[in-house]
Amino acid sequence: MLFVLLLSPAAMNGQCKIENNAFVSGEKIVYDLYFSFGILNARAGKGSLSVTDANYRGVNAYKTVMTLNTSGLVGNIYSVNDTLTSFVDKDLRPLLFTKEAAEAKDYSVERQAYTYHEGNEVSIRALRTWNGEERFDETVTTDKCTYDYLSVLSYVRNIDYTGMQPGDRTFIQFISGRRPVQMFVNYMGTSSIKANNGKRYEVIDITMTIQDDAFTNQKEALKASLTNDENRLPVVIDTHLKKGVVRAVLKDVSGLRH
Repeated sequence: MLFVLLLSPAAMNGQCKIENNAFVSGEKIVYDLYFSFGILNARAGKGSLSVTDANYRGVNAYKTVMTLNTSGLVGNIYSVNDTLTSFVDKDLRPLLFTKEAAEAKDYSVERQAYTYHEGNEVSIRALRTWNGEERFDETVTTDKCTYDYLSVLSYVRNIDYTGMQPGDRTFIQFISGRRPVQMFVNYMGTSSIKANNGKRYEVIDITMTIQDDAFTNQKEALKASLTNDENRLPVVIDTHLKKGVVRAVLKDVSGLRH
């Protein structure tokens, strides 16, 4: 009885567990950024994606941080300085997501905190401020595994794509702001991409369809090309913003698991 009482809710709950075979603490990827909007298509700045071990409220976790920072001409036209942070436990279940976004003249902060209950219930407290004003602070409850902008990347890196054919898709639930919505991870096949480190990679191409009106391009709200090996390294990531698309292309990488 004492042992059961000492277990955290996350530890007592068995849903949503995924075995991580792709990455390890210490992985760091540096990206060159490109911005396209209308006829504008230019180099835009630098980005990064890093994974470290962390402790989140007593739970052993991975902390993933993604940064996007524009500079030069694009930065003058439409500046983007975003930091996304995700904590997932060792079974890749989301624990906390935060996003601090300074885009053009707007500054927003988003936060989604996950609590796992016995059974299949997950509570997510979602809040957002926009230019210093609170837009919402609500708790939603669902019985489905739910992922955010960054934890979904850990998820897709560990999907088994063996035997998939172009057009095959995997359903997951995604939280957009304060609403759980449907997301489909669409397998688009394999291709070959030359990264900015001079190396050519065979990659698995995926798109992520997010069924939410907040995304102007729901069919390809997010796109990624992952190395077709055990690392599932994101070589290219396309992110749709309110205005335009930011493309991150791998420039340098260290700390790979395989």
